Amino acid sequence: MNDMIYRGILTTDGRTPFLLGDDGTRYLEDEIIWSGYLSHWSGRRLCARRLPQKDYEARKPIVILWPDVSAPEEPFVDLYFNERLVKYTVSFLGHLAVNVNGEIFNFSHLINENEVMKHEEYFFRPALGEFAPDPVSGRDNIDNPQKPYYDKFGRLFMRTIHVLRITGLDTRDLSQIFHNELETIRNFPSNPKKPGEYADFNIFTRSCSTIIRNGFRKMGFAKIRGIFPRELFVNSSYYFLKQTEHSLIKASGCTFTQLNVPEASPSAMPPLLNPLNRYRYRMVEKYIASVK
Repeated sequence: MNDMIYRGILTTDGRTPFLLGDDGTRYLEDEIIWSGYLSHWSGRRLCARRLPQKDYEARKPIVILWPDVSAPEEPFVDLYFNERLVKYTVSFLGHLAVNVNGEIFNFSHLINENEVMKHEEYFFRPALGEFAPDPVSGRDNIDNPQKPYYDKFGRLFMRTIHVLRITGLDTRDLSQIFHNELETIRNFPSNPKKPGEYADFNIFTRSCSTIIRNGFRKMGFAKIRGIFPRELFVNSSYYFLKQTEHSLIKASGCTFTQLNVPEASPSAMPPLLNPLNRYRYRMVEKYIASVK
């Protein structure tokens, strides 16, 4: 697959949309550019590249676009608390993922969602091909293995995402811990009763949040506690934003507001079940900025 990255202004002039390069070149003019990008980013400077996956209708490689912004210079760890998807009961408590210096680790009860991704794929995949919801049900549908609909396009188009950024951690060791977890999941025997699901998944002991929590504990942060995604996110935010034990560790918070598209309903905030975390949330709210 060609990994060439194109840069330019997302342009529509009444014809097929394209990226207008600095030298006047019209990039990707013959490709399918998802409508969600056009509704939010027309006239904005973007990056783009082709993905290995193909669009089901045109049978061409899917094109992913994302804002042209610089990556952080300092090694970092981001915790991403994703608000709940209202159409999925299993999403009632929300979801947690972790970015370790540019590698985003996602753990799930679904085998295909246990993966490590680049920033643009996690946040900005288009709702095309296998990333899209089924056009009939509006949900995931893998009944046809030749044409699965995983409903896992860019998370920022699906949900509002709350972010805790931490610097000063050993990102190399933390990354290796999560790579090892993915390897364990991929080598675990499949679930014959529930094809496509991770058989060892457990909401209390082996979930998107507890795997990440245990990774921090292996790094020596025994005070990081919580089982469910929002509970763990609030607990971690309270600890890292207020901790004074490690002078090199700094933290900040922000919220990325969902970019609404027809393929996804507005996300919803799950409740905090632990009364102590409700107190902690009030204490850290002032550290969190909203980003449109």
